[in-house]
Amino acid sequence: MKALFVLLLVSWMAPLRANGDLPGWPAAVTEIRVTSSKDASAQPSLWYAPASREPVPLLIGLHTWSGDYKQTTDTYGAPYADWCIRNGWAFLAPNFRGPNRRPEATGSDLAVQDVIDALGAAQSRARIDPSRVFLVGTSGGGHLALLLAGRHPELWAGVSAWVPITDLAAWHADTKKKGLRYRLDIEASCGGPPGTNARVDREYRHRSPLTHLAGARGRLPIDINAGIRDGHDGSVPIRHSIQAFNLLAKEEDRLSKAATDYLVTEATVPESLAKHYAPRLENARRVLFRHESNGARLTLFEGGHEIITKTALEWIRQVAEEKR
Repeated sequence: MKALFVLLLVSWMAPLRANGDLPGWPAAVTEIRVTSSKDASAQPSLWYAPASREPVPLLIGLHTWSGDYKQTTDTYGAPYADWCIRNGWAFLAPNFRGPNRRPEATGSDLAVQDVIDALGAAQSRARIDPSRVFLVGTSGGGHLALLLAGRHPELWAGVSAWVPITDLAAWHADTKKKGLRYRLDIEASCGGPPGTNARVDREYRHRSPLTHLAGARGRLPIDINAGIRDGHDGSVPIRHSIQAFNLLAKEEDRLSKAATDYLVTEATVPESLAKHYAPRLENARRVLFRHESNGARLTLFEGGHEIITKTALEWIRQVAEEKR
């Protein structure tokens, strides 16, 4: 039976109470250790499961590029756990080798397997509904969410990725141009800058979601979101999100190169797209453009490098309800 991850569900509510061992996290959340099936190392995760005789959905929350499994802010981390606790879901936050600045992390086979192994541990500890396992991640978490969607589409009920990195070689060029340190993280992870040698270039391709996403086409709901000013005010140009959507969408529904270039450069919606979609307010934020095809959804909203947690959770909740 398919094992499905519940990608990190995001809550807009304040944490329930502080956890002395895990500052900022609800007291019901505990730390567990999972033995890697690849290198036998003990890998940490945060974990919560409700007391339930019935199978429960699972939310797997993926930390950002520079974070680890204990990472928490007002919009992800502990708020995800709070949402799960209040709604009777299980919650899992794997470490997947911590910040993306070394070979073992950054979408490596070890990092991918760490999430798979953590899912197995969750299924051994609680009655998890395999038809309602979701992934959610922002930035570096969005990168791994889409990588997992492409490499293991059979495991997930849905994947919500926010401001994701989808092409590591392209992002290396993006961050080098802007003088951001992330290019050094990528080089440390992949063995050098793109073009160093064939082995390094293989690492860039293998760790990039765009290499694998075709395997998820039409197989599961995938929600891709980007603030339209990301890449201007933020670190990840929205081209990464658009290219991921185009790989998943039917050919006739893909955004053209001209429209994509305009969106990326001008950070506004061109007339060719605006005539098909009227901006609207959603969760106190303006949604400027939304397009759906083949189970994939692309949303461009007024903002930058961020997640709108209510929108992420509402989408996940809706998909979960459809699978009851």
